[in-house]
Amino acid sequence: MGQRVLLIEDEPNIIEAISYILSKDGWTVHTHSDGETAMEKVMQGVPDLIILDVMLPGRSGYDILRDLKAQDATADVPVMMLTARGQAKDREMAIGLGATQFMTKPFSNADVLESVRALATP
Repeated sequence: MGQRVLLIEDEPNIIEAISYILSKDGWTVHTHSDGETAMEKVMQGVPDLIILDVMLPGRSGYDILRDLKAQDATADVPVMMLTARGQAKDREMAIGLGATQFMTKPFSNADVLESVRALATP
């Protein structure tokens, strides 16, 4: 596959798990854990897909998603939001801001892999 994914997440065990399953599937995985500098990381090399946590230190994933969709360079990059809060209003907010997919924690490795593969398929 050889595509690049940027995982913006601050929980080390989730970073490790997602990085492992995606790397094993052929993805190049980059990670970042700070909301404040997340856009700088994205702009250093726009990935093929972004997995974005809602609750990050410094800035929320919703704010970052809003910025991603407002920039020409990143507006079309698929974004999968991750959150521990799976309420309908959270899902609606993410989709309304332009998230391609919304996944609640905890999630299965198979679900993450299936979702990432689906988002990567044009």
